[in-house]
Order: sequence, then structure tokens, then C-alpha cells
Amino acid sequence: MAAPDVLAGLSAAGLFGIYADLAFNMYSAMNSSPQTTELFARDRSATLWKYVVIGDVGVVGFGLFGSFLAQSLWPVVGAGTVGICMHLLYRHALAAGGGTTGAAD
Repeated sequence: MAAPDVLAGLSAAGLFGIYADLAFNMYSAMNSSPQTTELFARDRSATLWKYVVIGDVGVVGFGLFGSFLAQSLWPVVGAGTVGICMHLLYRHALAAGGGTTGAAD
């Protein structure tokens, strides 16, 4: 049988990975790719940004709920890490495509 700290580490890694993957899946289900977002930024920035924000809310909600169920911070850390990265990536895509970053929308 594995030592308790090994099991705790495996559990933390698993929860982090599962909720990071869930966050990526949520963004991919709700949003176009960052490349597509950049291509259509001038014409549709408000709509594109709206779905990024919806994805952000979903990711935070699922991360918090997962942390509550698991009684561990790792689900919200995993989801939050991806959420921050994706939020910044979409923000960059909108700016690079000549749209707004959503702050004024």
C-alpha cells in the first residue's frame, strides 16, 4: 500500500488534471477557437467576448462545486489556472484581431 502523502499527491494531481481538462472542454464547447476569434474580432467582438465571459463563469462555478464536493482546493486551482490562461488568450485574440478586449463592451 502506498504511503499517505503519495496518495494525497496522486489525489491532488488527479483533481487538478480533471478540472483543468473540464475547463478546456467548457471553453471549447462555448467558444470558437482563439484563432477564429482573432479572425472575426472586428465584426463580432461583443458576441465573441460574451461567450468568453460565460465560459469564465462556468469554469469558476464547476471548479468551486468540485472543490466543495472533494473538500479540496485542487479542483478550483485546476479550473482556475486554465480559466485565467484562456481568458487572457481570448483577450489577446480580440485585441490582435482589431476588436476590443471586452472591457468596454
